[in-house]
Amino acid sequence: MSGKEDIKNLLKRSGYSSTAIEYFIEKVNVGKIEDHDAYFVYTGPCGDTMEIFLTIEPGSKVIKDAKFQAIGCAGAFASGSAITEMIKGKTVEEAKKIEEEDIIDWLGDIPKQKIHCVCLAKKTLKFALDEYKGG
Repeated sequence: MSGKEDIKNLLKRSGYSSTAIEYFIEKVNVGKIEDHDAYFVYTGPCGDTMEIFLTIEPGSKVIKDAKFQAIGCAGAFASGSAITEMIKGKTVEEAKKIEEEDIIDWLGDIPKQKIHCVCLAKKTLKFALDEYKGG
C-alpha cells in the first residue's frame, strides 16, 4: 500500500468523508494570492492558524479567486479547501451568509472533534470579508 493510500485509509477510519480526504490530499486552493483584495490570518483556540486570500471583482463584488494557507491538521486543510471552493463566484454578501453547517454539508462529513476546524475556516473568511474595502 502506498503512503497516500495509508493516509486515505487512516482519515476514512477517523470519520472524514471522501471529499474531505481528497481536499486534504490534493491541497485544493492551498497557496497565496500576491495581489489580493482581501486577506486575514487567524489563529483559533486550538492553535491552528489559517490565512485566506481573496480576489474580488470591483463593482459586482464577486469573489473571483480564493486561496488559503494553514498550519494545522487534516480538518483545517479540508475546511479551508471547502470554504474557498464554496465562495468562488459568489458575492461578498453571499459569502458572508455561509455557516458552519453549510461547510460540513459541503464536505459530506468531518469527525466531531474536528468541528473547530470548520469554525476556524468560517471565522477567517468572515474577518477577511470584513477587511475588504473595495468598491
